[in-house]
Parts: sequence; C-alpha cells; structure tokens
Amino acid sequence: MKIAALVGSNRKDSINKKLALYMQNRYKAKVEIEILPIEKLPMYNQDDELTPPEIVTEIKKKVADSDGVLFVTPEYNHSIPAFLKNAIDWFSRVDKVMAGKPVMIAGCSPGVLGTARAQMHLRQILNSPGISALTLPGNEVFIGAVHEKLDESGSLVHEPTVQFIDTVMDNYINWIKKQSQ
Repeated sequence: MKIAALVGSNRKDSINKKLALYMQNRYKAKVEIEILPIEKLPMYNQDDELTPPEIVTEIKKKVADSDGVLFVTPEYNHSIPAFLKNAIDWFSRVDKVMAGKPVMIAGCSPGVLGTARAQMHLRQILNSPGISALTLPGNEVFIGAVHEKLDESGSLVHEPTVQFIDTVMDNYINWIKKQSQ
C-alpha cells in the first residue's frame, strides 16, 4: 500500500517532518510512505495549470497513484502553512488528483492544542468541491507538548502517544482497504 505524505513545514528541524519520518519508519512493514517535496512547487498560477512545470506533474502523479494521502501539518496563525495550501491548490485543478482519495491528518506542536485549528481548516479545504478527499473520520491526531514526547533523534518516545498513533494508523489502513472494495 502506497501513502503519499505531505508535510506542511519546510523548516530544517521541523517537528512535523520528524513525525512524518517517524511514521514512515515505524509503519514501513505495513505501508510505503513517501514524503513528497511540496516545498519545491511553484506558487499556483491558473495561467500555468494546463502546462504545469514538471515538478507539479511529478508530484500530482505520485498523489494520483497513491492509495492514500497523509497530511502532517503544523499550525501557522491558527491555520495551515501557505505552501501546503499551494500544493492543495495545484491538486484541485485540471485532473483533481485528490478526488475520492482517503486522507489521514496528523500534526504536532509544543502547544497544548497540537494543531487542532489548522487541522479544522485543512478538513474544510479537503472537503471542498475541487478537492473532494475522503478524510478519515473519528481519528484526529493532535499531538500537543511534543517537545516532551520526542527523544534527541526526533523519535516519539511517549508510549501513550505511540500507542494512539499505532491505533489510528491501523484504522487508516483498514479504512483505505474498505474504500477500495
């Protein structure tokens, strides 16, 4: 099973990127998670949507060919980062590669709410007519106080959080299987 992962932070030492890398490694026996380089996408421009740059075509193909999409996002000003929104804008045009795609959302922050507001906005965006993604219901991954749950290498070491993510990932994998039947 192939999962395309979109990380909403391009910061070198991003905790959300660390979470995505942790998930990629932890679940490699169950799914293949490929973190896509959405930070390389140019800003969406309707003038270019019919003849997009090669990087746009490549990333859209990987999303289209995936069994599901994992969004791992920080929260910027109570919403999602601009370049994550930019990627979604590219995905919503012409071939609409997110339509019907099973999606899981996760995010972490040092704050108490763990990206809850950003994820709320992301769910609204993913449910828009141009996107029409199928967001995993009832399995919200808001990891707050993440700085207390990671070791020096960036791996999650807080056992209740690890167990919770294990459960959500199993739910996601099973949900993808049900969607493809």
